[in-house]
Amino acid sequence: MAPHPPWNDSYASGDPPWDTGTPEPALVAFVQTGRVASGRTLEIGAGRGTNARWLAEQGFDVLGVDVAPLAVEQARARTGGAAAARCRFEVRDFLADPPAGPFAFVFDRGCFHVFDDAADRARFAANVARVLAPGGLWLSLIGSTEGPAREEGPPRRTARDVADAVEPVLAIEDLSAIHFDGGSPAPPAWRCVARARTMPAQPATGH
Repeated sequence: MAPHPPWNDSYASGDPPWDTGTPEPALVAFVQTGRVASGRTLEIGAGRGTNARWLAEQGFDVLGVDVAPLAVEQARARTGGAAAARCRFEVRDFLADPPAGPFAFVFDRGCFHVFDDAADRARFAANVARVLAPGGLWLSLIGSTEGPAREEGPPRRTARDVADAVEPVLAIEDLSAIHFDGGSPAPPAWRCVARARTMPAQPATGH
């Protein structure tokens, strides 16, 4: 991944702020709408595996990947029971080495937004497009530029940042304003839902 304070250190030093220990409400709500059926699923930046395990308990066959070996070690240690049969974890840098698809559903909570370079965000989206099955969906939760100034919390990306990276390779179905679970106050976020394209994006037109 792009340079960043060592991810492994975040898991060695205690509970990272993004690891709430409960399934992400936006993910739970999305799955409960029935828009995505249980199938082969990828979670990028799975951390300790809370969301991956929840998905496995709903009948999804989940691969969780994370760049931090300690996060993957802790995820494996915490995964047992019924979830263990449907959930596995790998140390993997998704930007450099995405896993082999296809996946019917791809999820990331705050992974896409860590990249400051627009070219890296475009590459991330292109890798998602590469591993998505026809008709597959990607749900990404992304720190937004809404809300007051703050010194801490998730990186902030504009709606234009998201569209510039995603629209060329995936069809955006929904880009809406939500809040991340956790934090006080909860940081504003974008909920981006995109699907695999059946045809290339067309050029913008004039009148």
